[in-house]
Amino acid sequence: MSVFSGIDVAARTFDLVSRQAGKTSKAERFQQTPEGHAKAVQRLQALQPALIVLEATGIYYLDLAVALAQAGLPVAVINPKSFHHFAELTLSGSKTDPVDAALLAEYGERMQPRRWTPPDETRLALRDIGRQINRLTGTRTQAKNRLHALRSKRATLALLIEDEQDGIAVLERRIERLSQAALALIAEHQSLSRQLTHLRAAKGVGEATAIAVLAELSVLPQDLKAPQVSRYAGLDVRLTQSGTSVNRPARLSKAGNAYLRAALYMPALSAVRHDPRAKAFYEALVARGKKKVQALCAVMRKYLTGLWACLQTDTAFDSSLLFSDKHMKA
Repeated sequence: MSVFSGIDVAARTFDLVSRQAGKTSKAERFQQTPEGHAKAVQRLQALQPALIVLEATGIYYLDLAVALAQAGLPVAVINPKSFHHFAELTLSGSKTDPVDAALLAEYGERMQPRRWTPPDETRLALRDIGRQINRLTGTRTQAKNRLHALRSKRATLALLIEDEQDGIAVLERRIERLSQAALALIAEHQSLSRQLTHLRAAKGVGEATAIAVLAELSVLPQDLKAPQVSRYAGLDVRLTQSGTSVNRPARLSKAGNAYLRAALYMPALSAVRHDPRAKAFYEALVARGKKKVQALCAVMRKYLTGLWACLQTDTAFDSSLLFSDKHMKA
C-alpha cells in the first residue's frame, strides 16, 4: 500500500505525519533549519511516500519544499483554500499542527494533487540576493540614524563620525554590488526582464523596489489568487471580536512576508502623493474615518494586487485597473 505524508509548517518547526491504508502515524517534529530539513529528507527517503503534501502558506514552506524536491522526493504544494474546504468536509473540529499534518496526508491520499515544480535556480538566487539587499538596507538605515544622532550632539569626536560614515559607505558599496548582480541575473532571463519592466511602470516603484518585489513574487506558485498573496505578505486584515476586544479596530495580520511589506511601503507612500487615483482612494478612506496608516496599508494591498497581476498577465502596471473612478469624482 502507498504511503502519503503531510507536513504542517510553522516558523520554527514542522510536523510530519504519514498515512498508509487509512491509518496515520504519530506526528514527528523537526526544526525549521537546514539540519532539520536534512533529517526530514532522510526520514522521508526511508518511508518512500507516493506523495508529500504541504500548504503554500506563510514564508516558511518554500525552503523545505525545495529541499524535498531537490532530494528527488514527490512534493505537492497545495492551495490553502482547497485544504480549508477539505478540512471542513472531513468535519475536523480540532486544529493543531499534528492534526493539520495528518489531514494533509489524508488530502494527498484522497485528492492525489499534482506534483509541484520548484522555482528555477535563477529565481531562487534572485530571492536570496533580494533578501540580503533588504537586510543590508536596514543596517544602513540604522547606521544613518546613528550618524544623525552623533551629529546632533554638541561635542562628538570627529573619529566617531568618520567611522560611521565609513561604515555607511561600505554598506552602500555592498548594496550596489548585489543590486548589479540581481540585474545581471534578471537580464539573462527573458520573462524576468519583461516582468521587471512591467513592475517599474507603477508610480513609486524604482529599480530597487522592483528587484525586491520581483525577488519575492517570482518564486510563488502562479495559481495563487490576489487575496492569498495578500495573506502571504501579511497585508490581510485580521478582526479581533471576542471578549472585551469586541470593539477593537481591525489590524494587519503581519504574519507573512516582511520583505514584501518593506518593499511596498515607500511605493504606496509615493503613490498617494503622485498617482491621482491612489491619492483619491487614500483620501476617501481617511474621510470615512480610517487612520492614515490604515489607509496607507490599503494602498499597499492594492499595489500588491496590481503587481501580482503584472506577473500573471505579463502586462505593465496600470493603476486605473485598481482604483475606482468614483473616488476621483468625490
